[in-house]
Amino acid sequence: MDIERKKKSKGLKSFIYAFSLLAAGLIIWQVLAHKPIETQKIQRDQLFIAEILEGDFDDYISVEGSVVPISTIYLDAYEGGRVVEKYKEEGAFVKKGDVILKLENNSLYEQILMSESNLALKQNDLRSTKLNFEARITESNKELVNSQFAIQRSKRKYDQFKALYQDELISREEFHQAKEDYEKSTQQYDIIDLQHQNDISLQKTTLKELDTDLQRMQRTLKMIYSKLDHLNVRASADGQLGFLDAEVGQNITKGERVGQINILTDYKIEANIDEHYIDRVNQGLEANITRSDKEYTLKLRKVYPEVRDGKFKVEFVFLDQKPETVRNGQGYDLNLKLGESQEGLLVSKGNFFSMTGGQWIYVLDAEQKNAYKRPINIGKQNPKYYHVLGGLSKGEKVIISGYDGFDDAEKIVIQ
Repeated sequence: MDIERKKKSKGLKSFIYAFSLLAAGLIIWQVLAHKPIETQKIQRDQLFIAEILEGDFDDYISVEGSVVPISTIYLDAYEGGRVVEKYKEEGAFVKKGDVILKLENNSLYEQILMSESNLALKQNDLRSTKLNFEARITESNKELVNSQFAIQRSKRKYDQFKALYQDELISREEFHQAKEDYEKSTQQYDIIDLQHQNDISLQKTTLKELDTDLQRMQRTLKMIYSKLDHLNVRASADGQLGFLDAEVGQNITKGERVGQINILTDYKIEANIDEHYIDRVNQGLEANITRSDKEYTLKLRKVYPEVRDGKFKVEFVFLDQKPETVRNGQGYDLNLKLGESQEGLLVSKGNFFSMTGGQWIYVLDAEQKNAYKRPINIGKQNPKYYHVLGGLSKGEKVIISGYDGFDDAEKIVIQ
């Protein structure tokens, strides 16, 4: 009996526990199901409301650029020195070869005097060497002539004594003396002739070396004279003197940049673009500007790879025509085309994007008295519109102004 009573008591407790859990779950579900939607009330005049449009989405970005000369030539000092004359001022138009600055360099003047002195010494050495060789060769020529006559006399005597010796009219000793005199004179001639040939060869080699040294020194002096001309800083092309960083009395070091010449035969536009677009901006893209109600087309000529302060630099050139009033330093707003136009839904640009990242937006109901938070999908953007890829329909109205003060509410009551 006790066992059966215990079993009945245990089963009753299990039933009561299960029933309690079910009742608690039901209560929680009812609470959650009837939880009120978080709502925020906003005045209508505090909102910017836009309608979802359908049309062509133009894939472009707006870029601010400034006009610069098509090319710039920098003026660097070939030689250092002190500025003694300044013939041109900034902004002046110059012709190729015009002297802009005149420098003086005492060290260069001393170098020229030393080179001229060395050249004069080398010329004197060459002249003296030539005279010495000419005198030496003249003397050797005389010795050759005397030696030839000595050979002739000794040979004639040798031939005579040889005949007399054969006829036994002279002694053997006299004959051998005549023979030895002839052989001696022949050997002496060979020695003198060899010395003479050596003198001629040495003269050619030595004079050639001296002449080469002289020519080298003359070229060196000519180069130094050109350095003297480089003390005149000249315009290397026709154009406008952009800036000139030099004053009379100022010391300029060799290679120092003192100014630049702007070539005004044509112009280009330089601009800085946000690094967000660096993978989409390539050489050859087209852009356009509007000036005096007329549109001009430009081509992206150069993209600089370096990124500074979150931007990278590009250059544009005009394709066919350019504004007649274009001037160096002017600012232009360019529309740079990144891709082809696409048909789709469009929503006007607004501050809502900075908070939502294009993930959601507040959509107004039919009565335009309430707006509800809705997830969306936004693709590319241009200066006017976002390209809507999903979550919205044509004709719907949305809040595009900033969502500060909305407290991430699910519902906005428009008052």
